Amino acid sequence: MPLLRWIRRLALLFLLAWAGLLLWGYAPKHPEDLPWTPLDLTKPIGAFTGRKLASVHGAHCRALLDRAGIGFTALPPMREDAECGYDDAVRLAPEGAAAIAFRPAGLGTSCPVAAGLALWEWHVVQPAALARFGQRVTGIDHFGSYSCRRMYGRKNGLWSEHARANAVDVAGFRLEDGRRIDVAADWNDHGAKGGFLHDVRDGGCRLFATMLSPDYNAAHRDHLHLDEAHRGAWGWRACR
Repeated sequence: MPLLRWIRRLALLFLLAWAGLLLWGYAPKHPEDLPWTPLDLTKPIGAFTGRKLASVHGAHCRALLDRAGIGFTALPPMREDAECGYDDAVRLAPEGAAAIAFRPAGLGTSCPVAAGLALWEWHVVQPAALARFGQRVTGIDHFGSYSCRRMYGRKNGLWSEHARANAVDVAGFRLEDGRRIDVAADWNDHGAKGGFLHDVRDGGCRLFATMLSPDYNAAHRDHLHLDEAHRGAWGWRACR
Protein backbone atom coordinates (compact mmCIF):
# COMPACT_ATOMS: atom_id res chain seq x y z
CA MET A 1 0.00 0.00 0.00
CA PRO A 2 2.85 2.50 0.60
CA LEU A 3 3.67 2.26 -3.12
CA LEU A 4 0.06 3.05 -4.01
CA ARG A 5 0.10 6.09 -1.73
CA TRP A 6 3.29 7.37 -3.39
CA ILE A 7 1.75 6.89 -6.83
CA ARG A 8 -1.30 8.89 -5.76
CA ARG A 9 0.90 11.64 -4.34
CA LEU A 10 2.96 11.82 -7.51
CA ALA A 11 -0.22 11.99 -9.59
CA LEU A 12 -1.51 14.82 -7.40
CA LEU A 13 1.78 16.70 -7.71
CA PHE A 14 1.68 16.26 -11.46
CA LEU A 15 -1.84 17.66 -11.64
CA LEU A 16 -0.90 20.62 -9.46
CA ALA A 17 2.16 21.32 -11.59
CA TRP A 18 0.07 21.10 -14.76
CA ALA A 19 -2.53 23.47 -13.31
CA GLY A 20 0.23 25.90 -12.34
CA LEU A 21 1.65 25.91 -15.83
CA LEU A 22 -1.83 26.44 -17.24
CA LEU A 23 -2.64 29.35 -14.96
CA TRP A 24 0.69 31.17 -15.04
CA GLY A 25 2.11 30.17 -18.40
CA TYR A 26 -0.43 29.29 -21.06
CA ALA A 27 -3.61 30.87 -19.70
CA PRO A 28 -2.67 34.59 -19.78
CA LYS A 29 -1.70 34.30 -23.45
CA HIS A 30 -4.77 32.26 -24.45
CA PRO A 31 -7.84 33.55 -22.56
CA GLU A 32 -10.08 32.21 -25.33
CA ASP A 33 -9.34 28.66 -24.14
CA LEU A 34 -10.57 29.26 -20.58
CA PRO A 35 -14.24 28.90 -19.59
CA TRP A 36 -14.25 31.78 -17.09
CA THR A 37 -12.77 34.57 -19.23
CA PRO A 38 -15.17 37.00 -20.96
CA LEU A 39 -15.84 36.59 -24.65
CA ASP A 40 -13.77 38.82 -26.94
CA LEU A 41 -14.62 38.69 -30.65
CA THR A 42 -11.21 40.08 -31.56
CA LYS A 43 -9.46 36.98 -30.20
CA PRO A 44 -8.90 33.69 -32.08
CA ILE A 45 -11.40 30.87 -31.72
CA GLY A 46 -10.73 29.01 -28.48
CA ALA A 47 -11.95 25.89 -26.72
CA PHE A 48 -14.91 27.73 -25.14
CA THR A 49 -15.69 30.38 -27.77
CA GLY A 50 -18.76 28.53 -29.04
CA ARG A 51 -20.27 28.08 -25.58
CA LYS A 52 -19.65 31.73 -24.74
CA LEU A 53 -21.28 32.86 -27.99
CA ALA A 54 -24.45 30.93 -27.22
CA SER A 55 -24.77 32.58 -23.81
CA VAL A 56 -24.42 36.29 -24.72
CA HIS A 57 -27.50 38.37 -25.44
CA GLY A 58 -28.92 41.85 -25.64
CA ALA A 59 -26.83 44.95 -25.07
CA HIS A 60 -23.82 42.86 -24.04
CA CYS A 61 -23.79 41.03 -27.37
CA ARG A 62 -24.22 44.22 -29.37
CA ALA A 63 -21.36 45.85 -27.41
CA LEU A 64 -19.12 42.90 -28.37
CA LEU A 65 -19.98 43.44 -32.05
CA ASP A 66 -19.17 47.16 -31.72
CA ARG A 67 -15.87 46.48 -29.99
CA ALA A 68 -14.81 44.09 -32.75
CA GLY A 69 -15.69 46.57 -35.51
CA ILE A 70 -18.55 44.44 -36.82
CA GLY A 71 -21.07 46.68 -38.55
CA PHE A 72 -24.71 45.92 -37.80
CA THR A 73 -28.18 47.36 -37.47
CA ALA A 74 -30.28 46.42 -34.45
CA LEU A 75 -33.74 45.20 -35.48
CA PRO A 76 -36.89 46.09 -33.52
CA PRO A 77 -38.39 43.30 -31.40
CA MET A 78 -41.01 41.17 -33.13
CA ARG A 79 -43.50 38.80 -31.53
CA GLU A 80 -45.71 36.54 -33.65
CA ASP A 81 -47.08 34.39 -30.82
CA ALA A 82 -45.94 32.77 -27.57
CA GLU A 83 -43.33 30.60 -29.31
CA CYS A 84 -42.27 32.74 -32.26
CA GLY A 85 -40.47 36.05 -32.42
CA TYR A 86 -37.28 37.74 -31.32
CA ASP A 87 -36.06 40.53 -29.06
CA ASP A 88 -32.37 40.58 -29.91
CA ALA A 89 -31.98 40.40 -33.68
CA VAL A 90 -29.45 42.32 -35.77
CA ARG A 91 -28.56 42.65 -39.43
CA LEU A 92 -24.87 42.51 -40.34
CA ALA A 93 -23.69 45.43 -42.45
CA PRO A 94 -21.32 44.60 -45.34
CA GLU A 95 -19.29 47.75 -44.69
CA GLY A 96 -18.23 46.44 -41.28
CA ALA A 97 -15.38 44.11 -40.42
CA ALA A 98 -17.53 41.17 -41.49
CA ALA A 99 -17.72 41.91 -45.21
CA ILE A 100 -19.42 38.91 -46.79
CA ALA A 101 -22.65 39.87 -48.57
CA PHE A 102 -25.64 37.69 -47.77
CA ARG A 103 -27.97 36.75 -50.63
CA PRO A 104 -30.85 37.51 -50.43
CA ALA A 105 -29.80 40.76 -48.77
CA GLY A 106 -31.20 41.88 -45.44
CA LEU A 107 -30.53 38.73 -43.41
CA GLY A 108 -31.51 39.31 -39.78
CA THR A 109 -30.48 36.87 -37.06
CA SER A 110 -30.12 36.78 -33.32
CA CYS A 111 -27.07 38.68 -32.11
CA PRO A 112 -25.18 35.51 -31.03
CA VAL A 113 -25.65 33.99 -34.49
CA ALA A 114 -24.46 37.23 -36.13
CA ALA A 115 -21.35 37.20 -33.93
CA GLY A 116 -20.74 33.57 -34.84
CA LEU A 117 -21.12 34.34 -38.55
CA ALA A 118 -18.51 37.11 -38.32
CA LEU A 119 -16.00 34.84 -36.57
CA TRP A 120 -16.83 32.03 -39.02
CA GLU A 121 -15.98 34.34 -41.92
CA TRP A 122 -12.70 35.54 -40.42
CA HIS A 123 -11.31 32.30 -39.03
CA VAL A 124 -12.95 29.54 -41.09
CA VAL A 125 -14.60 30.55 -44.39
CA GLN A 126 -11.98 32.92 -45.79
CA PRO A 127 -8.93 30.82 -44.79
CA ALA A 128 -10.59 27.74 -46.31
CA ALA A 129 -11.39 29.60 -49.55
CA LEU A 130 -7.84 30.93 -49.85
CA ALA A 131 -6.40 27.47 -49.21
CA ARG A 132 -8.71 25.68 -51.65
CA PHE A 133 -9.17 28.30 -54.40
CA GLY A 134 -6.57 31.03 -53.84
CA GLN A 135 -9.30 33.66 -53.54
CA ARG A 136 -11.86 35.00 -51.08
CA VAL A 137 -15.56 34.41 -50.64
CA THR A 138 -17.63 37.48 -51.49
CA GLY A 139 -21.15 36.18 -50.87
CA ILE A 140 -23.16 33.62 -48.94
CA ASP A 141 -26.46 32.31 -50.30
CA HIS A 142 -28.96 31.43 -47.60
CA PHE A 143 -32.50 30.17 -47.03
CA GLY A 144 -33.16 32.64 -44.23
CA SER A 145 -33.15 32.76 -40.47
CA TYR A 146 -36.51 33.55 -38.88
CA SER A 147 -39.36 31.13 -39.51
CA CYS A 148 -42.21 30.41 -37.10
CA ARG A 149 -42.11 26.62 -37.22
CA ARG A 150 -41.28 23.49 -35.31
CA MET A 151 -38.25 21.34 -36.08
CA TYR A 152 -38.41 19.79 -39.56
CA GLY A 153 -41.70 21.64 -40.17
CA ARG A 154 -43.68 19.14 -38.11
CA LYS A 155 -47.08 19.93 -36.61
CA ASN A 156 -45.96 18.75 -33.18
CA GLY A 157 -42.70 18.52 -31.28
CA LEU A 158 -39.93 20.90 -30.32
CA TRP A 159 -39.81 24.40 -31.76
CA SER A 160 -36.99 25.16 -34.16
CA GLU A 161 -34.32 27.73 -33.32
CA HIS A 162 -35.54 29.43 -36.48
CA ALA A 163 -38.66 30.41 -34.55
CA ARG A 164 -36.42 32.80 -32.56
CA ALA A 165 -34.16 33.88 -35.47
CA ASN A 166 -31.45 31.96 -33.65
CA ALA A 167 -30.44 29.90 -36.69
CA VAL A 168 -29.52 30.38 -40.32
CA ASP A 169 -29.50 27.94 -43.24
CA VAL A 170 -26.57 28.42 -45.64
CA ALA A 171 -27.11 27.14 -49.18
CA GLY A 172 -23.85 28.11 -50.89
CA PHE A 173 -20.92 30.46 -51.35
CA ARG A 174 -19.74 32.80 -54.12
CA LEU A 175 -16.08 33.40 -54.94
CA GLU A 176 -14.38 36.53 -56.26
CA ASP A 177 -14.29 35.11 -59.79
CA GLY A 178 -18.05 34.45 -59.73
CA ARG A 179 -17.91 30.71 -59.14
CA ARG A 180 -20.55 29.29 -56.81
CA ILE A 181 -20.07 26.45 -54.35
CA ASP A 182 -23.46 24.85 -53.76
CA VAL A 183 -24.21 22.59 -50.79
CA ALA A 184 -26.76 20.50 -52.67
CA ALA A 185 -24.61 20.03 -55.78
CA ASP A 186 -21.10 19.97 -54.34
CA TRP A 187 -21.22 18.32 -50.92
CA ASN A 188 -20.05 14.97 -52.31
CA ASP A 189 -17.57 16.52 -54.75
CA HIS A 190 -14.11 14.97 -54.35
CA GLY A 191 -12.29 18.12 -55.39
CA ALA A 192 -11.84 21.62 -54.00
CA LYS A 193 -15.54 22.45 -53.77
CA GLY A 194 -16.43 19.45 -51.63
CA GLY A 195 -13.31 19.91 -49.53
CA PHE A 196 -14.19 23.54 -48.91
CA LEU A 197 -17.74 22.71 -47.81
CA HIS A 198 -16.46 20.12 -45.35
CA ASP A 199 -13.84 22.60 -44.09
CA VAL A 200 -16.43 25.26 -43.30
CA ARG A 201 -18.75 22.71 -41.68
CA ASP A 202 -15.98 21.33 -39.47
CA GLY A 203 -14.72 24.79 -38.53
CA GLY A 204 -18.24 25.97 -37.76
CA CYS A 205 -18.60 23.22 -35.18
CA ARG A 206 -16.22 25.20 -32.95
CA LEU A 207 -18.47 28.27 -33.09
CA PHE A 208 -22.07 27.13 -33.31
CA ALA A 209 -24.05 25.06 -30.82
CA THR A 210 -25.54 23.12 -33.73
CA MET A 211 -23.90 22.63 -37.12
CA LEU A 212 -25.78 20.23 -39.41
CA SER A 213 -24.96 19.28 -42.99
CA PRO A 214 -26.12 16.78 -45.63
CA ASP A 215 -24.29 14.13 -43.55
CA TYR A 216 -27.00 14.50 -40.88
CA ASN A 217 -30.20 13.63 -42.76
CA ALA A 218 -32.15 14.22 -45.97
CA ALA A 219 -33.79 17.34 -44.56
CA HIS A 220 -30.35 19.02 -44.68
CA ARG A 221 -29.34 17.78 -48.12
CA ASP A 222 -29.18 21.30 -49.57
CA HIS A 223 -27.90 23.48 -46.72
CA LEU A 224 -25.80 23.88 -43.60
CA HIS A 225 -27.86 24.62 -40.50
CA LEU A 226 -26.08 26.86 -37.96
CA ASP A 227 -27.61 27.86 -34.63
CA GLU A 228 -26.62 29.14 -31.20
CA ALA A 229 -29.07 27.28 -28.96
CA HIS A 230 -28.03 27.94 -25.37
CA ARG A 231 -27.87 24.67 -23.45
CA GLY A 232 -25.72 25.74 -20.54
CA ALA A 233 -21.95 25.77 -20.13
CA TRP A 234 -21.67 21.98 -20.38
CA GLY A 235 -24.75 21.19 -22.47
CA TRP A 236 -24.58 18.94 -25.52
CA ARG A 237 -23.58 20.34 -28.89
CA ALA A 238 -24.36 18.85 -32.28
CA CYS A 239 -21.93 18.62 -35.19
CA ARG A 240 -22.66 16.38 -38.14
